[in-house]
Amino acid sequence: MTSALLGGIHHLAIIASDYPASRRFYHEILGLPILAETLREARQSWKLDLALPDGSQIELFSFPAPPARADRPEACGLRHLAFKVTALEPVLAHLAACDIEVEPIRVDELTGCRFTFFADPDGLPLELVEQR
Repeated sequence: MTSALLGGIHHLAIIASDYPASRRFYHEILGLPILAETLREARQSWKLDLALPDGSQIELFSFPAPPARADRPEACGLRHLAFKVTALEPVLAHLAACDIEVEPIRVDELTGCRFTFFADPDGLPLELVEQR
């Protein structure tokens, strides 16, 4: 095959256990602009569309009593969500000011890029990858 079938990531969907806390985290702390926020009454569910600078989106959902996800570090399925940043330090300082715990900075042995992990309100692993 000479060309990719896929053009990129359109959106990533996240189900939150505490919608107001996750809405605050992704919108206010991480600074993602809101594109739309919809109450889906028939499902007793909120849907929040958040924009990323590259045009992709995060869809944040709430559902009554969502089932727990397997929490083993190497469980099959989506492992984590990684965000590109131009410099780690300003983002880490912002997260620290918001009382968000961040792991120590590491260096990827294959790419040489610096990276670190933190978590959203539900413990979803989020990664910051420095792209200089």
